[in-house]
Amino acid sequence: MIVVRVRDKEVVINEETLKVLKDYIHKPMPLEELAEKLGLDSWDEAYEFIKKIPGWIMWTPPSLWRHRIKLLMEKEKLKQAG
Repeated sequence: MIVVRVRDKEVVINEETLKVLKDYIHKPMPLEELAEKLGLDSWDEAYEFIKKIPGWIMWTPPSLWRHRIKLLMEKEKLKQAG
């Protein structure tokens, strides 16, 4: 599970979060609306979230998210076993 911390909150990156990010990237959406959709308190928390989230996550289509996470988890297991 990937989590992005914004002040005292944690935003879990999942398929729903990616759908919101896809909308944010491809459609005009003010940071106030992004904050509301992510459960953040204000536009500056949304801005902080956007600055912290890795670019590859923002551009991963929601339909590929489960596959990507599965690969990352397998890689982590191999790393811990080795």
